[in-house]
Amino acid sequence: MATPQPEELEPEGTEGFKVGEKKTIHEYQKLDENDASLRKWKQSLGLGTGTPISDPSDPRKVILISLGLEVDGRSDIIIDLTQKGALDSLAKKPFTIKEGATFRMKAKFRVQHEILSGMKYVQVGSYSPNTTDKPEYEKKFEPETAPSGMLGRGHYEAISRFVDDDKHDYLMFKWSFDIKKDWKE
Repeated sequence: MATPQPEELEPEGTEGFKVGEKKTIHEYQKLDENDASLRKWKQSLGLGTGTPISDPSDPRKVILISLGLEVDGRSDIIIDLTQKGALDSLAKKPFTIKEGATFRMKAKFRVQHEILSGMKYVQVGSYSPNTTDKPEYEKKFEPETAPSGMLGRGHYEAISRFVDDDKHDYLMFKWSFDIKKDWKE
């Protein structure tokens, strides 16, 4: 596998977009209380619902819980990132995808302490800290179709990265998968 160039791992930017100033959860809750559209935005993030479940002794802003692969008609493949060595196994133990199969990647994560703005793995979105009403988030990505035919079969390696608008990395890891003629090959 060729080593990716640093710019290949950078998230795409939007020309003219500037990241807004940081605010605390309390500041967001009080912000323009009479503005209906802002109130809807805050509700969509889950601000003001449930009891916060952030761990004050854990400084992480984002806790990635699991990565998964969904294929219709098959059990999901779930990688529990809370287990020691899980990231190492992603690179060393490829999972199999049948050629031509339609699949979707998903990530389950928790947000703590402050609003997470523009988290990207492609584009994940903005999220408020988790509460008892919403203890974790799950982002399902757009379905993809595995290559098919003799030329599409083989071993693939990738590097994935979760980063936010402030260019703060939450997770970067290598992983691999095999495209095979059948699921059990």
